[in-house]
Amino acid sequence: MWPCGGRRQRRFGGAAVLLGVLWLLARRFNWSELIPMRLWGRTLGLQTENSQFLLEGMPFRIFGGSMHYFRVPREYWEDRMLKMKACGLNTLTTYVPWNLHEQTRGKFDFTQDLDLEAFLSLAAKNGLWVILRPGPYICSEWDLGGLPSWLLQDPEMQLRTTYKGFTEAVDAYFDHLMPIVVPLQYKKGGPIIAVQVENEYGSYAKDPNYMAYVKMALLSRGIVELLMTSDNKNGLSFGLVEGALATVNFQKLEPGVLKYLDTVQRDQPKMVMEYWTGWFDNWGGPHYVFDADEMVNTVASILKLGASINLYMFHGGTNFGFMNGALETDEYKSDVTSYDYDAVLTEAGDYTSKFFKLRQLFSAIIGQPLPLPPMIESKASYGAILLHQYISLWDVLPSLIQPVKSEFPVNMENLHLNDSSGQSYGYVLYETVIFGGGHLHSRDHVRDRAQVFVNTMYVGELDYNTVELSLPEGQGFRQLRLLVENRGRVNYGLALNEQRKGLIGDVFLNKTPLRNFKIYSLEMKPDFMKSLQQVAGWSAVPDYFMGPAFFRGRLWIEHQPQDTFLKLQGWEKGVVFVNGHNLGRYWKIGPQETLYLPGPWLQKGNNEIVIFEERTAGRIIQSVDIPYLGRTQYVD
Repeated sequence: MWPCGGRRQRRFGGAAVLLGVLWLLARRFNWSELIPMRLWGRTLGLQTENSQFLLEGMPFRIFGGSMHYFRVPREYWEDRMLKMKACGLNTLTTYVPWNLHEQTRGKFDFTQDLDLEAFLSLAAKNGLWVILRPGPYICSEWDLGGLPSWLLQDPEMQLRTTYKGFTEAVDAYFDHLMPIVVPLQYKKGGPIIAVQVENEYGSYAKDPNYMAYVKMALLSRGIVELLMTSDNKNGLSFGLVEGALATVNFQKLEPGVLKYLDTVQRDQPKMVMEYWTGWFDNWGGPHYVFDADEMVNTVASILKLGASINLYMFHGGTNFGFMNGALETDEYKSDVTSYDYDAVLTEAGDYTSKFFKLRQLFSAIIGQPLPLPPMIESKASYGAILLHQYISLWDVLPSLIQPVKSEFPVNMENLHLNDSSGQSYGYVLYETVIFGGGHLHSRDHVRDRAQVFVNTMYVGELDYNTVELSLPEGQGFRQLRLLVENRGRVNYGLALNEQRKGLIGDVFLNKTPLRNFKIYSLEMKPDFMKSLQQVAGWSAVPDYFMGPAFFRGRLWIEHQPQDTFLKLQGWEKGVVFVNGHNLGRYWKIGPQETLYLPGPWLQKGNNEIVIFEERTAGRIIQSVDIPYLGRTQYVD
């Protein structure tokens, strides 16, 4: 993904464009026998010939849609795939997030919601081909573009280059990933018809040898299917690698953008790898909406020009936990928890008008009936949920967390934690002793936002815009505490190597650097949240309380649980956990006002809800059956 500019005007006349497409696409694409479970003796795979795709020697058009298994509860994977088929799609594309599969260096996880093999096999079962986008970098509005934060322990690290420290880590990761992927390729009987080499490298392009390295890393480990690259028009010529088909990404079909592909590769089929069906949101901004008619008209125009297409996103899903990314152009902006994206399916998998308009378009082109769309699961409104107990963060620290002691501030990634992989996400509390007050200055070393306390008294915040505070005078020794939040690492652009979080350098009091810290890691992993239940000191919530603190309550469900949305009106900023699942961040500045709570994460009877609130707490939260993602603004 990449930021776009220039006001887009809504287009109309969809019916006329559709008729033109149907006239030009006289050859119907009958794929009834071209589905993964019905082809045997595969030898040719996806090929390019005379500006068209061939699959096993037959003309083939890619009608693809993006859905990421790591943004969707496993229980809903098949539902979303069936909806793809019902829309008329024949191909699923997904990224692979390295930072989830290898959260601790050398320890790999491909189980449960990260079971890539199960996801790809399910796609085959449901008659979908797969274009796999394994990275190592994926962008995707995902923390550090999918790269593990422990790479940044190396002060000399050069991400997305042939720097030895990076390639050694990629090689180790691919050594574990590719044995899962290779047997699922088309020529091995699986659904994978193409594999992307890295992602949008043309906008980065720091190392002319890098793309060739990634290509060989794939080929040497048994990748035999068609290779592809993808870039926006401006980065297209810089992201090429010999032997891989170049594809393009955009939302607005500018004149000549597809013809431009012919200038970098002759007589090759044209494909839009990412046709952006909507856009993502940042905290403090609007909820972006992309007009459905304009979107469908552009899709029709792309097909009229003979190109294949992949809808990014078909179903966006959710940035559960702390996994949202960020942008840093003129200023740092972190992405919201929802990845609804104003896509073809909503965050909770419901149909939109885009779905039915695209279904009509694709059905007419294919020339045969499509499967009936699956029924939509109803959503529940469980009403008000009382948060009846709380415990201050200051009361939690002594019993749950053993601090790291350091003379100097240590950034999050370099804390000696998690088998020396550091801390990846969440919060870090830096505590030191001061006497007297005065002028506190961060020197822009706070990443990304710090609440400042003297003992337990809140003083103010430090972030990218506020770099100094006045501390009140006082007698004797006092504790200065900086609770620093990692709001999400930048996932796109040239600043990837500068994404260390926490305190990344000295903070000064009256021009003297602070020293001798106790550093508390608040990554809020499941084990920590479970142990929190046993901590003594939980009390009844008073009428008014200022955080940081943990609050807990119970949601009682009588019948089969259903999806719902949690509205946190009256709360300021924090994170919500339900039965140990991290639903993600909320923040009163919006635009997002509800958090998606999947039904499979609930159970009959008692459900525990824990909220970490940084500042101003409410007494209740609301369970509602309709999401509210904020004030809308049409995409420019």
